[in-house]
Amino acid sequence: MALSEFELIQHCFAEQAAANLRPDVRLGIGDDCAILSPAVGQDLLVTVDTLVASVHFPSTLSPFQIAGRCLAVNLSDLAAMGAKPAWFTLALTLPEANEAWLREFSRGLFELANQHDISLVGGDTTRGPLSITIQAHGYVPAEKALRRDGAQVGDNIYVSGTVGDAGAGLGLTLKGCIDESDFLVQRFVSPSPRLALGQKLLDVASAAIDVSDGLLADLGHILKRSQVGAELQAQQVPVSKALLEAVGQEQALQLAFSAGDDYELCFCMPAERIEELEAAAEQAGVAVSQIGVITSEPGLTVLDTSGQAMALTKAGYQHF
Repeated sequence: MALSEFELIQHCFAEQAAANLRPDVRLGIGDDCAILSPAVGQDLLVTVDTLVASVHFPSTLSPFQIAGRCLAVNLSDLAAMGAKPAWFTLALTLPEANEAWLREFSRGLFELANQHDISLVGGDTTRGPLSITIQAHGYVPAEKALRRDGAQVGDNIYVSGTVGDAGAGLGLTLKGCIDESDFLVQRFVSPSPRLALGQKLLDVASAAIDVSDGLLADLGHILKRSQVGAELQAQQVPVSKALLEAVGQEQALQLAFSAGDDYELCFCMPAERIEELEAAAEQAGVAVSQIGVITSEPGLTVLDTSGQAMALTKAGYQHF
């Protein structure tokens, strides 16, 4: 017998959600609305993403992997603005009511949610092609949120971790490799939202964004909003040993520039605050690399090892 919507919610989500509610949730799943108590002196940040099977993730991924990836994407948006996660809602469009699939999805969802102290407080289910919409909420001290429009001429540009890995990992998953023991596959399937680093950057960085559509495209959003330009040094863009071994230097850089899905942080900050950045990165346990500088001249220039401007053929992921 097919499960009803309410049975699906109760069996696969409501019980686990109720066991892990934050104290600022007065009422979670089970009514027409959740009742939440926002913290005093904090701004509330809200983000939403819809991920569609065979568009944003291969349909061959397990439900456990799909759930973790979908929540991580939203957590990365909170990280980019320095927020602490608080609550999220979940809207599921499913081709069928498969309880075994939903239990594995739920397990993946709550494993990551519990790691980051974020509570599921509501949602919806409907029938159709598989897609997942998550809306996440987080706190930032009032007027302290990192934004895209604060970059200043002379700021250094940094990126966390390594970039390009997820693009190569996507290629492997499309070829049928979904083994998360493979570093590149793991980087695509299970991105690590840089929440701790984002929070440490609140009083250090002038602008920030997460790398979802490709390093150059996402940095371009900062430049446009801040009305500045940038000059990058290609040899300073951090790529992993695994990526270099898999595709070579030239392709690794192309993936780093344009593939997206790494969910690292790209941010700008005054050069004189380097010691604060080093301390923040060490406390967050994430490596950061300086890759360029903000300029007054509009546009984005990438220089090769000889100091010559590189021809850029791909700008990043486009949704339409």
